[in-house]
Amino acid sequence: MNHADILQTLDMIDHQNLDIRTITMGISLRDCAHPDPSQCAQRIYEKITRCARDLVATGEAIEREYGIPIVNKRISVTPISEVAAACDSEDYVPFALAMEKAARECGVNFIGGFSALVHKGMTISDQRLISSIPQALAETDIVCSSVNVATTRAGINMDAVALMGRVIKQAAAKSGMACAKLVVFANAVEDNPFMAGAFHGVGEGECVINVGVSGPGVVQHALEAVRGAPFDVVAETIKKTAFRITRMGQLVAQEASRRLKVPFGVVDLSLAPTPALGDSVARILEEIGLETCGTHGTTAALAMLNDAVKKGGVMASNHVGGLSGAFIPVSEDEGMIAAAASGVLTLDKLEAMTCVCSVGLDMIAVPGSTTAETISAIIADEAAIGMVNNKTTAVRIIPVEGKDVGQSVEFGGLLGSAPIMPVHPESPAAFIARGGRIPAPLHSLRN
Repeated sequence: MNHADILQTLDMIDHQNLDIRTITMGISLRDCAHPDPSQCAQRIYEKITRCARDLVATGEAIEREYGIPIVNKRISVTPISEVAAACDSEDYVPFALAMEKAARECGVNFIGGFSALVHKGMTISDQRLISSIPQALAETDIVCSSVNVATTRAGINMDAVALMGRVIKQAAAKSGMACAKLVVFANAVEDNPFMAGAFHGVGEGECVINVGVSGPGVVQHALEAVRGAPFDVVAETIKKTAFRITRMGQLVAQEASRRLKVPFGVVDLSLAPTPALGDSVARILEEIGLETCGTHGTTAALAMLNDAVKKGGVMASNHVGGLSGAFIPVSEDEGMIAAAASGVLTLDKLEAMTCVCSVGLDMIAVPGSTTAETISAIIADEAAIGMVNNKTTAVRIIPVEGKDVGQSVEFGGLLGSAPIMPVHPESPAAFIARGGRIPAPLHSLRN
């Protein structure tokens, strides 16, 4: 980087909310399997604390030395349904408690991987883990859970989709925050550093460092300089900005990898918003020319943003991975909150937007009276978008007990707040009750 680039990066950090959103250490727990559940839980605890004992201190040292904010230090682990499969136990909550204990000892913000991959079917272990999710998330504060119910190659496991609707309702009844730590995926990636969906994939190595970079405020600031310019100029501006952001992420990732003596995995360049002013994806879309995020044209603007971010990131690093694009979590984005509260941004419009952005329906608050079948149908719609378009989609939805449309819920911190959004009252129960699998699309047959 030359002198001008350094000064520009410092300005982004000081005035435009540029940060490293997370350094996430992925840890394989496959060697922790044991028939005795207590022994397995102890092995999980010992492996995590051994591998990640220096993660937080290293992140803080890099932050001080380089002057780059590193907001979160996190851990992702092998899906627990695979680690615990050898155990003769119906209850997987002790494994979540072992994850929580280890994560707290290491000082990280979150740990992900209380997960199962069930896109083609459910093993006995998968079923046990999924049935344990509500209690596990209620009894822990920083453990995150995810379930992959569909892929482009396998289709959609509608039995799992139906089950997850019921699990989300059960989790909401136990704790409102539980649902904020639970994601249902289609085409989940193995190297995602962002929570709540991070897990250490089976194709990953023993231990790896993945870094998530974010900078919606930086992109918005850059676009203010090209107001009224053609879309070609807008796209190029976003691409160049994404390049600079990713280079910073690459620097931090490689330095963390060197100091921890752990291989560098990927940089995930995702525009992940926060409730803070000047850190909003919605405001980027409005800067492009929309009066309010959610109006006609929003999907097109988001498609261009997402594509330009990916192109800029790929030019800046050989190892761009994870999700890399633009996130649209309603409760975590100040502009999205305002647009949803005004009624312009609806659940149906958000679903359309997920066709072209990084993930899916994220941090959506719905009435507590929303049925399990309706939640399952929302998951099925998102899974279909992911399956047909060969992309990652997800649902993180919170049915808020005792609240209805017109009210709001406060999650606090980076999770923000959200207006309760309406769902369609017509029932999809007969559709969900069919069960089985929705077949993979024709274009999945690529061999």
